[in-house]
Amino acid sequence: MKLVGLDIGGTKIEAKVLDSDGQELFVHRVATPKNYPNFLDCVVDLITYVESKVGNFARIGCGLPGAVSPVTGLMQNANSTFLIGQDVVGDLKQRLGKDVRIANDANCFALSEAVDGAGAGSEIVFGVILGTGCGGGVVINQQVLTGANAISGEWGHNPLPDFELDKDGETGPCYCGRSHCIEQYLSGTGFAQQYNRKYGKDLKAQQIIELAQQGDSQAKAAYELYVDQLARSLAAVTNILDPHTIVFGGGFSNVDSLYPDVSEVIGNYIFAAEPRVQIRKAKYGDSSGVRGAAWLARD
Repeated sequence: MKLVGLDIGGTKIEAKVLDSDGQELFVHRVATPKNYPNFLDCVVDLITYVESKVGNFARIGCGLPGAVSPVTGLMQNANSTFLIGQDVVGDLKQRLGKDVRIANDANCFALSEAVDGAGAGSEIVFGVILGTGCGGGVVINQQVLTGANAISGEWGHNPLPDFELDKDGETGPCYCGRSHCIEQYLSGTGFAQQYNRKYGKDLKAQQIIELAQQGDSQAKAAYELYVDQLARSLAAVTNILDPHTIVFGGGFSNVDSLYPDVSEVIGNYIFAAEPRVQIRKAKYGDSSGVRGAAWLARD
């Protein structure tokens, strides 16, 4: 069986073909067009090219930053704004003559890691993206949990637990219009904003982490606060979802000290005497999104 996934981003579309054991058979990338008719043509051409290399297949999975509205069936919240309001699934089905399955990119990340990644063998996996934003996806028994509003896993737009206890909060409201969103603290941007606001500097997240690793007292304090905020936020999810495994992706997933440090602190906030949740780094890194899209194409 050939499993074909598309990762549709703002600048590129990546196609990847896996076999039923998850082995990569083929990969190809093209630039993302800037309007909808060209996008449809591009995907058709891309799938035709993939078939010329690996043979015919019956369905494809697509991951992208956005979701299909359960109410209208049209695309919503996509970063490629020309997709918003379009019947992407219906139009691709009609043009390709194939079954098309679409999921949010964070859901695809979580699915990839749940099937054969860091969460393999776990019944409930919460996939966390810690990068320029804070995305998330929930997978139960290797099936993506979408939800009534197609927002399952969007933990980044809940308020940070006990935000009022932190002296230096986020600067300004979140782009969603709400205040004190987790994303405003735990994204790379939010982490840097907290540090720069408190210490009157202008550093990026990676620079602050490097200073903390070198023993800088201000950077270490910022890192320790981040660990506590992350532990609080994940504990709130754990108290509801109770995942067996939490998998980190995104830029902060490469900060190796987070795994033991958050694991040590999170128990202070979980409603269990001996919390057993595992916190792990993504096995497939940046490739997890397109791999998860391919896993969507399973029977």
